[in-house]
Amino acid sequence: MKRLPTMHFGDWEVPLPIIQGGMGVGISLSGLASAVANEGGIGVISSAGVGTFYYTLADKIALKDADREGLKREIRKARTLTKGRIGVNIMAALTDFSQLLRCAIEEKADFVFMGAGLPLWDPKEIPETLLQTSQTKLIPIVSSAKGASVIVKYWLKKNNRLPDGFVLEGPLAGGHLGFKPSQIEDPQYQLEQILPPLIELTKDLEKEHGRHIPVIAGGGIFSGSDIRRMLELGAEGVQMSTRFVGTDECDASLAFKEAYVQCKPEDIMIIQSPVGLPGRAIRNEFIQSIQNGHKKPFTCPYQCLRTCDFINAPYCIAMALTNAQKGLLDEGFAFCGANAHRVDKIRSVKELIQVIQEEYAQTFETGLSTDSSLK
Repeated sequence: MKRLPTMHFGDWEVPLPIIQGGMGVGISLSGLASAVANEGGIGVISSAGVGTFYYTLADKIALKDADREGLKREIRKARTLTKGRIGVNIMAALTDFSQLLRCAIEEKADFVFMGAGLPLWDPKEIPETLLQTSQTKLIPIVSSAKGASVIVKYWLKKNNRLPDGFVLEGPLAGGHLGFKPSQIEDPQYQLEQILPPLIELTKDLEKEHGRHIPVIAGGGIFSGSDIRRMLELGAEGVQMSTRFVGTDECDASLAFKEAYVQCKPEDIMIIQSPVGLPGRAIRNEFIQSIQNGHKKPFTCPYQCLRTCDFINAPYCIAMALTNAQKGLLDEGFAFCGANAHRVDKIRSVKELIQVIQEEYAQTFETGLSTDSSLK
């Protein structure tokens, strides 16, 4: 059987070209991340709101660095469950981005994936000596070659370093999207169209700096056929999130997972998030109520995102996502990718990886399908 190829970051070889995307709040913690790492992929812990699962709201407000302490515990817990590669996803828009990044580096996370904004850290929080001695790979998540180019220029100027790779997320991804609403369905912004320019950029950087910078394709990647298609376009690997929700090891509640299993294509919709970005979610009564003009009164206890208009927002997205993770879907909603309706059952991560391997191998026997989930 034709096997999925390995993936390389510098002198590191990763057995599977699959990164399990970070999903917050609390959807991908040490449980899911370690299970994926055990199968040879890169398991990713989401740092967003992670302190919520270790501290009460009152304690979290008083402690201020509860998310950092929670992240530290999750990384350490993952290390007891796997010897594989563990990553951390940190949103650049978080008010404590620099502190979380320092925590991930000090805890020796193998990778840090940084999206939702320009990943610039406070040099007072992260000394240059820490960056120079760290083995942690720093990988921005971008939505275009242009965005990647901006990051390269900033990092070279301010930190004299290149990214260790890029994750390119297309508009079929779940959660917050790095696209305008008008671009989400526009053919020229689909993953197959925006991937080649980023591949070319990294080739130019390799010629100039003598260093390979792998590109990982994400957003709508669901099947082995999708993986082969991205690899043939020049990606070194893929980022997958939605399909991992339908696993025993996913850290979300059973009710959250069942929302994926039971949803239909027409249930998946684009919403406008209080953080100022469009997002993809599963339609439910909570979302319908917001769309009908109802507000969920709240006093912002977190002030977790720089871009959140918490004064005028109709609801607190941190609370809504935390409630959803716990299965309280009447008080929140589930973010999802465009292919959430294709999650047909809950299985182990081990079984899921085997299924994906078989799907990939089958493409060499029957050819790539023309009904790819990316189209």
